[in-house]
Amino acid sequence: MSQHETVLVTGGAGYVGSHVVHHLRDAGVPVVVVDDLSTGYRFLLPPDVPLVEGSIGDPAVLDRALGDHGATAVMHFAASTFVPESVEKPLDYYHNNITNSGALLRRCIDAGVRDYIYSSTSAVYGIPEELPVGEDAPTFPISPYGWSKFVVERILDDAANAHGIRYVTLRYFNVAGADPAVRTGETNPDATHLVKKACQTALGQRDELMIYGCDYPTADGTGIRDYVHPMDLAEAHLLALSHLRKGGQRLTMNCGYGHGFSVLEVIEAMERVTGTSLPVRRVDRRPGDPPAIFARAERIKDALGWQPRHDSIDTIVSTALAWERKLAETPGAPA
Repeated sequence: MSQHETVLVTGGAGYVGSHVVHHLRDAGVPVVVVDDLSTGYRFLLPPDVPLVEGSIGDPAVLDRALGDHGATAVMHFAASTFVPESVEKPLDYYHNNITNSGALLRRCIDAGVRDYIYSSTSAVYGIPEELPVGEDAPTFPISPYGWSKFVVERILDDAANAHGIRYVTLRYFNVAGADPAVRTGETNPDATHLVKKACQTALGQRDELMIYGCDYPTADGTGIRDYVHPMDLAEAHLLALSHLRKGGQRLTMNCGYGHGFSVLEVIEAMERVTGTSLPVRRVDRRPGDPPAIFARAERIKDALGWQPRHDSIDTIVSTALAWERKLAETPGAPA
């Protein structure tokens, strides 16, 4: 893989995108970021990474990013990502996640960019019939967010057939944790992620931690998720880039560890790491949340040689907590 061909990272100032940007730069890969900074933050990026501020739905923004910086591959993270919000604002999600993704893809094709790595989600599976859920399982999302991501998967496949692009789609499971070097992490104060909220509660930034649903058909009644560290995701993207630049064909793969933790088990991990008890309140289920979902993860390991390094709930929790502590001490950071 050439170390000198630039990668365009959309949404690169966001949570997962910024981890990938740091990992690409650590590997010597040049990067240009497009982000409208609606949920992203410039200070999460390495200072030498150029940022083109604006929407991927704006052709002028994409022309600057692609033309001025000579990008030859795209990693696409820019999207609205909160499941409950997608139920409340479906049209916003369909526009931002589908229409804008289509505009990005068209501009990439026109510019001759053929390598494309897409950030998808386990939400495309809805409520799986079997666990762990493999890539060939039925796809029937139960939220507008999940549908919006799945539609873009189909668009990518059709574009590959018609225009010869090559792509890797990575279906993330629940991303949690932060860069162990404390350079970036989940920064959006409105993020709905359990681990972030648990960190905020442990640090006294929240009065209590809400547990949404305690009557699921699971061992302790709370939802089970496959939590995956963002630096392991970043490595998956670097491996996917290498695969495409070597001429590899299209792939769709789960990106998870293959096992899950319940909400209560995550809370217990936070209490182990901090040595304190968290105040919690049990409330009704949220719309769009399946009882349990975790990955069948053999395909990505076989196809890309992916070897996760942060597969520990205590590691995930402790790195997230370190980031929240740094964030609290960072002038101008969102609170």
